[in-house]
Amino acid sequence: MKNIIGDILKFPAISSSSFALMDIDEKRLSESEAVAKELIAQSKSSATVQTFKDQKNALQNADFVVVAFQIGGYQPCTVTDFEIPKKYNLQQTIGDTLGIGGIMRGLRTVPYLWALCEDMLSVCPDAILLQYVNPMAINTWAIGAKYPAIKQIGLCHSVQGTLNELARDLGTDITKIHYQVAGINHLAFFLELKELQSDGTYKDLYPILKILGKKGNTSANTGANERCPNFVRYKFLEHFGYFVTESSEHFAEYVPWFIKSHKPDLIDHFKIPLDEYPKRCQEQIAEWKNLTTGIINNVPPEHTKSHEYAADIINSVSSGVPCTIYGNVINNGYIEGLPYNAAVEVPCLIDGAGVHPQRTLNIPPHLLALIRTNINVQELTVLSLLNEDIESVYHAAMLDPHTGAELDLDQIKSLVNELIREHGEWMPSWLQ
Repeated sequence: MKNIIGDILKFPAISSSSFALMDIDEKRLSESEAVAKELIAQSKSSATVQTFKDQKNALQNADFVVVAFQIGGYQPCTVTDFEIPKKYNLQQTIGDTLGIGGIMRGLRTVPYLWALCEDMLSVCPDAILLQYVNPMAINTWAIGAKYPAIKQIGLCHSVQGTLNELARDLGTDITKIHYQVAGINHLAFFLELKELQSDGTYKDLYPILKILGKKGNTSANTGANERCPNFVRYKFLEHFGYFVTESSEHFAEYVPWFIKSHKPDLIDHFKIPLDEYPKRCQEQIAEWKNLTTGIINNVPPEHTKSHEYAADIINSVSSGVPCTIYGNVINNGYIEGLPYNAAVEVPCLIDGAGVHPQRTLNIPPHLLALIRTNINVQELTVLSLLNEDIESVYHAAMLDPHTGAELDLDQIKSLVNELIREHGEWMPSWLQ
């Protein structure tokens, strides 16, 4: 919330926006209002803020709807998603996008997104939904399947974050890098990675990147990311030839090769930080508390333009000044070789007419094959929600690459049942 509102206020064309904040938590809503008002005061704009506990009222006449929530919160639901799988020796790092944690989060989240879509169709049918919630691909797919009239785009920061890391590793000016990315959220790939030369030609950076990876002369060893080094992504580059957009710790749980309970030496070798997401949740809670306490003590929040895409999209649609971002959209032929109704992450041109996803034709077959292993889980999770079918939940978990590599079929079914029971009221009514 802080970053997106702060970013919007830095664009003259939209700096006088009217913000409507909605939350079911009165304390959090009040704190968010205070942060937003402080950012507006610093910007000296004429923007306004209103707060709502009722979603439909908040959406009245909205031009853009930004959604960022965590159904069930860090406690109890995220803790549950990590602690129960541990009883089965199933280890996770982030657990919010794929795997057993991502499936459970999708089951909890999609019904609330569908309810949001219902309200949008009622009071702001032409608004653009900017969706920041995980599991991103499952959510985007489910919205498209049930509410195709909603203008939606799912937003992440893995592409721009990875680009910064690559520029650092290569010692290259980021403004001179030409790149093309496509795939699905958290499993997209840099299909092109080139540097603009002084003579106007482009130099392929992949040969250099592969040499750096073999020598270990990367951000994994320079202290740039000591907590979660990039050993996993460079190992993938070595074998598959392309760099993946998601971080090493997160990518490790989308594939069956790196996190194995019976091989702790493998986890140690790649320095994979297990149980990473609960730690980040605690840090974010503490960071928010420090921010709001600072405002009470007359310490204004600092804000520089973030790398989130939301404000750029709002500015381009509102002003007509175009920009290109990477977004998650329904695959209406944008990537051949992937299901037509899946959620894909592709370059999107944004202008006064809205969002225009671009086709990508050059994804190698081995990358498409890897992507499909994740799409299987996403599709079955969405089908379980559409059809209210618990069997599809079991099948999604059984076909998950990491879960299937660790547990047998009976264990997986037992794990799913235990998680559903423990989540209780947070699950859709047909699972309670």
